[in-house]
Amino acid sequence: MFTREGLENQQIWIYVLSLILGAFIGLSFERFGTGLQWMISPLIVILLYGMFAQIPFLKLREAASDIRFMFALLIGNFVCVPIVVWILTSIFPQSPPILLGICLVLLTPCIDYVIVFTQLGKGNEKLMLAATPLLFIVQMVLLPLYLWLFIGEEMISVVRIQPFLEAFCILIVIPLLLAVLTQLWAKKQSFGDKTLELTAWLPVPFMAFVLIAVVASQIGKVYNDFDIIINVVPIYVLFLIIMPFVSRLIARSFSLNKGAGRALIFSMGTRNSLVVLPLALALPESWRTLAAAVIVTQTIVELIGELIYIKVVPKWIFRDSN
Repeated sequence: MFTREGLENQQIWIYVLSLILGAFIGLSFERFGTGLQWMISPLIVILLYGMFAQIPFLKLREAASDIRFMFALLIGNFVCVPIVVWILTSIFPQSPPILLGICLVLLTPCIDYVIVFTQLGKGNEKLMLAATPLLFIVQMVLLPLYLWLFIGEEMISVVRIQPFLEAFCILIVIPLLLAVLTQLWAKKQSFGDKTLELTAWLPVPFMAFVLIAVVASQIGKVYNDFDIIINVVPIYVLFLIIMPFVSRLIARSFSLNKGAGRALIFSMGTRNSLVVLPLALALPESWRTLAAAVIVTQTIVELIGELIYIKVVPKWIFRDSN
């Protein structure tokens, strides 16, 4: 019998097949694949609605009061991550447009589907949800400073913040409000309760749809600039390898439990690729193509890395016995 639990147990293979299918569509049917780009944001909204609906919001106050986790999250994302990015970009120097794309994507922690991966990796997704507004505000404030430090003062003027704000409202605020309303409805009416139960089916299939749409619509950009883009792959791969160990040290320093420690790992390892892509597309023409391709490359590398993370983090980096 086909069950939700069975679907969740097979989610890794579903995501792997989704990546392969997305690449096949994007490379074999380029026009059709590119046309899927408009579907990315709506699919993410549905995905996060399904994810948020499963989170008991009455306990978020308790999660938000975890000051140790919040401090660890800020230090990890806004002190340790920039240091690692600076080291990696020093070892693998890049041209300004490519460096700008790298900075946009690696210096901004994810505020949307990291919650999904945190749950899949047996981390405390409630903590990640509670930290979302804080992460958003801090990265918005610090991003211009980081760009000035990494690239130069002239680069700050080319980054437009409005697309970032629009993405946050559409991808985070709307599904969050809908999820809260659904939970309130479920408390009052049996039909609402059944609707809430149905939302538990949404995360796995819609994560697969998101992977297909992202890869199919964007892989052509990566393929066309492959000779240039391939040089950034070592940065992304090393970043994904380094982050769990840095996160583990921070978690130990703050005496975080395994749920919070895993959440910290996913936050530091998962970047804001899908949300900052509109920022890259708002750049001047001479910068737009390369910066966007660099961000898309990170998305593809990260999605593969996350599939590894959700297995490795709970089994090896932060085991249940810890």
